[in-house]
Amino acid sequence: MGLPSEQEVWRSPQQVHAVGSSPLCGRLPGLSPGQDKQCQLYQDHMAPVGRGAHAAIAECQHQFKERRWNCSAAALDHTLFSSVMKVASREVAYLHAVTAAGVAHAVSRSCRDGQLSSCGCARSGRPRDLHRDWIWGGCGDNLEYGYKFTQGFVDVRERERKPRRGSREQARALMNLHNNEAGRRAVIKKSSVTCKCHGVSGSCSLITCWQQLASFREIGDYIKDKYDSATEVRVSRRGRLQLRDPRFNLPTASDLVYLDDSPNYCVRDLSVGSLGTQGRHCNRTSHGMDGCNLMCCGRGYNTQKMTVRERCDCKFHWCCYVECKMCTQTVEVHTCK
Repeated sequence: MGLPSEQEVWRSPQQVHAVGSSPLCGRLPGLSPGQDKQCQLYQDHMAPVGRGAHAAIAECQHQFKERRWNCSAAALDHTLFSSVMKVASREVAYLHAVTAAGVAHAVSRSCRDGQLSSCGCARSGRPRDLHRDWIWGGCGDNLEYGYKFTQGFVDVRERERKPRRGSREQARALMNLHNNEAGRRAVIKKSSVTCKCHGVSGSCSLITCWQQLASFREIGDYIKDKYDSATEVRVSRRGRLQLRDPRFNLPTASDLVYLDDSPNYCVRDLSVGSLGTQGRHCNRTSHGMDGCNLMCCGRGYNTQKMTVRERCDCKFHWCCYVECKMCTQTVEVHTCK
């Protein structure tokens, strides 16, 4: 998606504001011309952009850790996802959605924390169903600003292109834009109203409420469900996405869409974001995707016995420490051939 790499921005986010616009934005690989302009206008936003992108990759690796494709190729890519984008698969749809969500999440939280010069606490309206005696206030996460900034920064990469109507390039741009939007909507969908009591000795004489982001794990779980139910589409001659199979329901703006079937990810092919499964750990007794039969693509697996030392028989002592023994056991580790 051309977002700044975690290695560049996340390494020292506290130093981002100190450097001039050209040096900073020039050090971020993969920015499109429109993103470079946004970078120069909103330098202090680049640290949360980097944090959001880093969180997205970490979440992707968590969600797919037991699959053949485990997001590792995306994590190695310094321009974030350029190598995996040569095939418009479900996995690419997930990457676009989770990255847009990560950036929106990080920017919304940075507004609340006072880290950005152009935004602050949320100014969202009071929910209609909130108890009339409760106070709508506090300092909520600024979801509206995070949504709008991410829409401008992430989507400009697709919008500044001018592909021919009905072409493969236009289909790809429309797919990316749709999945970016789905990711941003996931952040809003999973947010909730949070309330806090105030009063002497817990009397709760005053209650204040505000809008709060969900944890990024909750958002990642939600987008993973959307990945599992993603819809295959194609572009019409009029330049609009349409169902490849009309028997399925039309996807909503919150659903993921893709153009191409996923490769099997059995062998190394960086052009489709695959590192292969050779050397991957597998579960010999599992019949799922983490099982050695499926993970190793029928090539078989090696078994190695290893001695592991770990803490055991831990006891809590009042007050206040935990005492454990060190236990040694032999375990079998299975890796794909």
